[in-house]
Amino acid sequence: MDLVQRAQGILLRPKEEWAKIKGETTTVSELFISYAMILAAVPPLARFIGRLLYRSEIPFARVPVWSVGRALSNAVLSYMFSLAIVYLFALIIDALAPNFSSAQNMTNSMKLAVFSMTPVWVAGIFYIIPNLGDLAMLAGLYGLYVLYEGFQTPMIETPRDKVLGFLVVSIIAAVALFIVAGLILGVLYVRRVA
Repeated sequence: MDLVQRAQGILLRPKEEWAKIKGETTTVSELFISYAMILAAVPPLARFIGRLLYRSEIPFARVPVWSVGRALSNAVLSYMFSLAIVYLFALIIDALAPNFSSAQNMTNSMKLAVFSMTPVWVAGIFYIIPNLGDLAMLAGLYGLYVLYEGFQTPMIETPRDKVLGFLVVSIIAAVALFIVAGLILGVLYVRRVA
């Protein structure tokens, strides 16, 4: 799998790309090593660079000062949380599948989880400029559309009448995972006021 072509396909032609993805044979570890581990590094790396470039307090810009060590440890933890979230999201999709008359297939559930994160990971480059980070979060909305198209394919044989329900429950699960990870990181890296 060519990472650049796959990311372009998911971003520009998700419906057609899901049809290709459905027919491909792969493993969970191959998805993680050749795709997720590489793209998931973009947002934390961009945040790290942005925190080093904008090291002084900028009035009215919500940009705190980060030490190199603190920014690096945050990048590493964010990266690990991102990979954990994707894996847990795939487990949730796979566990929920029978409730929506879908086929339990961990590899296809992982495909849904990993490839639907592509817009968020690619847009993570905006974190280089701290105040543009919100654009990366907006890419998550497009990620929801990509996930919807994946369910429509149907990647895990979800009946058409159950796609919307499965999508909504999956989105709630993903949001919960991101909130928990954000809270943990927030507690660990809350800005200390002297």
